[in-house]
Amino acid sequence: MEHPLQKFMFCPVCGSKHFVVNNFKSKRCQDCGFTYYANPCSATAAFIVNDNNEMLVVRRAKEPAKGTLDLPGGFVDMYETVEEGMRREIKEETGLDVQDICYLFSSPNVYEYSGMGVHTLDMDFLVRVHGDPDTLKATVHAADDAAEALWIPISEINPDEFGLTSIRNAVIRFCEKKK
Repeated sequence: MEHPLQKFMFCPVCGSKHFVVNNFKSKRCQDCGFTYYANPCSATAAFIVNDNNEMLVVRRAKEPAKGTLDLPGGFVDMYETVEEGMRREIKEETGLDVQDICYLFSSPNVYEYSGMGVHTLDMDFLVRVHGDPDTLKATVHAADDAAEALWIPISEINPDEFGLTSIRNAVIRFCEKKK
């Protein structure tokens, strides 16, 4: 896989062509001295579980891995906390307003976007939703990056149906903890 800094040929500050490798994670401009670090972007994924021990998953509406299962989540926007980003992504993709979120674990990832591997740090959360499961199911609607929303008993979750490697690995990790 190509290193992400290979795509950056010119200094973003002065436009110089003398933008060279400084070390594994940065490039430095030999003209103005600016150093750019390729740090991972923050991303989130939610294990949303109801009182019937069912997990809410979505079907991806867009590439990469269009049509496969996914967890609600996405990139954290500038000026928001990870928790705010998690809640926003859940609302955008499922329509649910959630409060009860608990950090589980993180994992590094490379997310293919517009022909470039975007390095992310995926932060996974357990999100408990309470109330009548039928009412919850009627409340949820797929939107934004989600083509469909499904409640699946955790015991029936098949990690192979999740198209993104980092999400599949997180689902495996989550399901192993539930055993």
